[in-house]
Amino acid sequence: MALQCPMPKVDFDIITLGHGSGGVLTNKLLDSGIFDILSNEILDERHDGAILEMSGKLAFSSDSFLVSPVFFPGGNIGELAVNGTVNDLAMCGARPQYLSLSFIIEEGLPMQEFWEILVAVKHACTTAGVQVVTGDTKVVEKGKGDKIFINTSGIGTVHPQAAISRQNIRPGDKIIINGNIATHGMAIMSVREGLEFGARIESDTAALNHITTRLLDHFGSAIHLFTDPTRGGVATVLKEIAQATRLGIDIYQKDLPVDEQVASACELLGLDPLYVANEGLFLSFVAADKADELLAMLREDPLGANAQIIGTVVDEHPGQVILESLIGGKRAIGMLPGEQLPRIC
Repeated sequence: MALQCPMPKVDFDIITLGHGSGGVLTNKLLDSGIFDILSNEILDERHDGAILEMSGKLAFSSDSFLVSPVFFPGGNIGELAVNGTVNDLAMCGARPQYLSLSFIIEEGLPMQEFWEILVAVKHACTTAGVQVVTGDTKVVEKGKGDKIFINTSGIGTVHPQAAISRQNIRPGDKIIINGNIATHGMAIMSVREGLEFGARIESDTAALNHITTRLLDHFGSAIHLFTDPTRGGVATVLKEIAQATRLGIDIYQKDLPVDEQVASACELLGLDPLYVANEGLFLSFVAADKADELLAMLREDPLGANAQIIGTVVDEHPGQVILESLIGGKRAIGMLPGEQLPRIC
């Protein structure tokens, strides 16, 4: 359940250029919004950066989020930014701890919308167990942005049992996905295209760090790789891995989990679900003798209820991903050749 945080009373209804000036209006915006709702002992120092105490091997990631529309079924750009950065760290086998958060806001953004984005950021941070400890806010002229862009960086400690690397992938490894593909991309596209179905398609954006940590606690180095199939979808990620490792990958259409509504939306728009962007999904490359046990553990978690083994790493056809269709035919899968769904994450 999302946090319920009523917007405080402010003397401005929209974001103006003055809110990015660094003066009185900037401080009013920060005081009534960012510092208020995201308050913690590190951020409250209001310094130019954050001083952190960490030990061991660290993982660091940075990302930018340009989503259209900013508000979409199942979420908004705020929680997407937090979850996306948390998940990038989780894919490194890390436990995310701290984030930076920088906003580029277009003049004219309603304060109510900015507040809702901040509330979503707070909720996502609470769920993931991370803190925003530094950041920045800029305002650009009307027409030189698209409501709001968010840039993030994240840092966390690597799990002591993690051995996450493409170089650890071996023939025989099983490829497991934790849920239905293409849901996030089609949630956004259904809004853009005005599509209506029996049930609303909602983004599955979620923080994956808790589930990846549990898997590493139990399976350790038997997990050879985590990766999240965001832009370019499952097909592009698998093709990148096949090329990098010079191993082959076989995947099976019958095992690919796709929600019926999502499949219908893809068909209507002429899109292949394998190439649609995802959020809240990750692929695990796992030693064959641990795959069934890991799959069972995944399915016990709400974020893995629809998990499936979708493929196998093989010696044959190095650098190629081969899809076996429902009727037994086979075809090579390549990378997404262009921008299929712009401004999706």
